[in-house]
Amino acid sequence: MAASSADDVELRRACAAAIGGGGSKENIVLAIRVAKGHGILEKLGRVAKPRVLALTTAKNSSKGQSAKAFLRVLKYSSGGVLEPAKLYKLKHLTKVEVVSNDPTGCTFILGFDNLRSQSVTPPQWTVRNIDDRNRLLLFILNMCKEILGRIPKFVGIDVVEMAIWVKENTPTVNSQGNIQDGPAASVMMQRDLKVTVEKDLVSQAEEEDMEALLGTYVMGIGEAEAFSERLKRELLALEAANVHALLESESLIEEVLQGLEAASVCVNDMDEWLRIFNVKLRHMREDIESIESRNNKLEMQSTSNNSLLDELDKLLERLRIPSEFAASLTGGSFDEARMLKNVEACEWLTGAIRSLEVPNLDPCYANMRAVKEKQAELEKLKNTFVRRASEFLRNYFFSLVDFMISDKSYFSQRGQLKRPDHADLRYKCRTYARLLQHLKSLDKNCLGPLRKAYCHSLNLLLRREAREFANELRASTKASRNPTVWLESSTGSSQTGNSTDTSTVSEAYSKMLTIFIPLLVDESSFFAHFMCFEVPAFVPPGAPANGTKNGSDGNDANGDDLSFMDSDANGNNSSELGTLNEALQDLLDGIQEDFYAVVDWAYKIDPLCCISMHGITERYLSGQKADAAGFVRKLLDDLESKISTQFGRFVDEACHQIERNERNIRQMGVLSYIPRFATLATRMEQYIQGHSRDLVDQAYTKLVSTMFATLEKIAQSDPKYADIVLLANYAAFQNSLYDLANVVPTLAKSYHQASEAYEQACTRHINMIIYVMGIYAC
Repeated sequence: MAASSADDVELRRACAAAIGGGGSKENIVLAIRVAKGHGILEKLGRVAKPRVLALTTAKNSSKGQSAKAFLRVLKYSSGGVLEPAKLYKLKHLTKVEVVSNDPTGCTFILGFDNLRSQSVTPPQWTVRNIDDRNRLLLFILNMCKEILGRIPKFVGIDVVEMAIWVKENTPTVNSQGNIQDGPAASVMMQRDLKVTVEKDLVSQAEEEDMEALLGTYVMGIGEAEAFSERLKRELLALEAANVHALLESESLIEEVLQGLEAASVCVNDMDEWLRIFNVKLRHMREDIESIESRNNKLEMQSTSNNSLLDELDKLLERLRIPSEFAASLTGGSFDEARMLKNVEACEWLTGAIRSLEVPNLDPCYANMRAVKEKQAELEKLKNTFVRRASEFLRNYFFSLVDFMISDKSYFSQRGQLKRPDHADLRYKCRTYARLLQHLKSLDKNCLGPLRKAYCHSLNLLLRREAREFANELRASTKASRNPTVWLESSTGSSQTGNSTDTSTVSEAYSKMLTIFIPLLVDESSFFAHFMCFEVPAFVPPGAPANGTKNGSDGNDANGDDLSFMDSDANGNNSSELGTLNEALQDLLDGIQEDFYAVVDWAYKIDPLCCISMHGITERYLSGQKADAAGFVRKLLDDLESKISTQFGRFVDEACHQIERNERNIRQMGVLSYIPRFATLATRMEQYIQGHSRDLVDQAYTKLVSTMFATLEKIAQSDPKYADIVLLANYAAFQNSLYDLANVVPTLAKSYHQASEAYEQACTRHINMIIYVMGIYAC
C-alpha cells in the first residue's frame, strides 16, 4: 500500500517524540495529518485547525500481554512543535460516520460512548484525499478486530468500495518505514493489510457450497427444439397412462359414487339438524342476553341506590343542627366563661351556611325543598344570634366605661397626676374580639351600630381623663406670669430685664402630649383591629408613635392578642379607610378642647412659650405617618395652627407697641425698643426647639422691618437731626445684636441691613457738615 504524503516517517518520529516525552511506552502504528472542524464554524468563516491523528498500541503489564489501542490527537504549538492534545481509547469507539455534506468524502466523525457531554457535536476530521481516509479507517477497523475483538459501526461507507481499494493497493505496500519503527509496528502493518473482498462479502467455503447446489440442477439442456420435442413426448405418454388407468378403475368409481350419495344424504340430514340446533341456540342466546341485561340494570340500580343513600346521609349530616350549638345560638349566655362555646357555635354556623351555598354544594341540591328550608332555618338562627350578641356588646361597652367613670381613682386628682391606664379595659374587650370577627363574617352590617356604641362610650372616658389631667396639670404647674408688653416705650426697663423662667409651662404642655398622643394613637389602632377594619397597622410593631414613647405606658395596642384577624393584602381601601376616619372622629371628638385650653393657659403666662410648644408639636406631628391615625394628625395640625396664631398675635402686638413710638415725635438718642428687642430676641432663642426656627425667623423679619420703618419715620420728623438719630439707633442695634447675629442667620441679615443704613446715614451727615463748613468759610 503506497504511503501518503500525510503519513511519513518524519511525522511518526515527531509524534513519537511528543508522546514519549511524557514517559509513555506506546508504539505508533499510523500518523496522519488532518484538519479539525465543527461544521458550523466553517460556515461562519472560521478556519479549520491543523491536527495529527496517531494510532498507537501499548502493552498492559498488569494484565499479561493484552495490548491496548489508542487514538491520539496532537496539535502544533506556537513554535510549530507537536504536543499531545487529547487521548481516546479505541474500546470506546462505537461509530465511524462519513459526513454526507462533503462531496469529496474526506470528512468523517468518530463517535465515542464515554464523552462527558453527548449534546455537544463531536469534531469533524478532514483528510487530504480518499486514500488517506481509507488507510486511516482500514487501520482502525483492523485494530478493533485484532485487539478488541469487535468493530465499530460504519455509516456512509461502501464496504465493497473499501475492499476493492484494499485489493488494488495491497501489492504496493512499503514496509521499510515499519521496519524502522520496530518489529511490533511492522507486524501489525503486514497483518492488517491482508484484507480481501471475499473476507468482507462471501467466504470461499460459502462460494463452493453455492456452486455445488447449482450443479444439482443441471438438466443437460442443449438445443431448444430438441428440448421442446422431448417435453411433448413425455406429455403424451403421461396422458395415455392416465386414460388407461381410468378405464381399469370403472367399478371402483361406481362404488365411490354410491358412497358419495350416501354421504350426501347424511350431510343433508346433519345440515337440517344443525339448523334446528342453531335456531334453538339463537333463542337461548337471546334469552341469556335478556337475562344479563336485566341483571346489569338491577346491579346498576342497586349501586345507584347505595350511592344515593350515602349522598343523602351526607346531606342530612349537613342539614342537622347540633343541639348544643342551637342552644348557644338562641339562648346561651355571653359570659366570659362561655365565650369559647359561643365562638365554636359561630364557627359551626358560618361553616354550615357556606356549605349550603352553590360553590360548596352540588347545584343539583340547591333547589331541593329540604335544602331551602334548612337555609331559611340557618338564616333565622344567624339573625337571632347577631341581634342578641349586638345588644349584649352595646350594653357591655356602656357598663364597662360607666364603671370606670364612676371610680375617681382612674382620674387625676388634686395633687396627683394620673396617667390613663386602659390595660384592664382592653383586656376585657379582647375577650369578645373573636366574637366580633365572627359577627362580621355573619352580618357585616351589624358592626356599624356596635362601632358607634363603642365610640360613644369610650369618648366619654377619654374626654373625662383629658379634662381632669389638664386641670390638674395647670394647677400643679407653678410659674409667674411674664409681661406681654416688651417693646412699648412706657414700659419700665425692670419689667423686661427681670423676666422669670417659664420653662415649666412648656414642660407641662410636653407632658400633656407625651401622655395623650400615644394613648390616642394606641386607642385608634386598638379600635381599628378590635372592630375588624381591614386597614394596615398604624404604627409598626415596636416603633414609638412620636419617637419618645415611654415603654412603661402599658397601653400599646400592638401587644393585643388580635393576631387571628386576617388583614386584607390590599387593606388600604379608600372606602374602608374613610369609614374608619369617621369612626375615629366620633371616638376622639371633643378631646381637642382640653389641649386648646392648655395652649391658651401657657400663652397667658408667657407668650414666648408658643415657640417651644410649636417645636414640641412639630416633633410629635412628624412621628404620625400612618394614614389610619388621621384624627391624631389632624389634632396636632390644629394645635400647631393655634400655637402659630397665638404667637402671631404676640408678634402683631409687639409691632403695634413699636409703632406707638411715632406719637412721641420729639425723641432724641437711642429709642427704647432697640435694646429691648435684643433682650426679646435673646429670650426667644432660649425657647427654640426642633422645627420652631422658621416661626421665630418670621417673627424676627416682621419685627425688624417694623422697627426700621418706625425709626425712619421718627427720624424724618426732624430733618435737622435725622441722620444723628439714625446713626445712634443703628449703632445701638448693631451693638446689642452683635453676639446673636453671629449665630442666627436671620438676625445676621438684619445686622447687615442696619450696617448699610448706618453707613448711608453717616455719609449724608458728613456731607452735610462739609457743606455747612463750606458756607461758613465763604
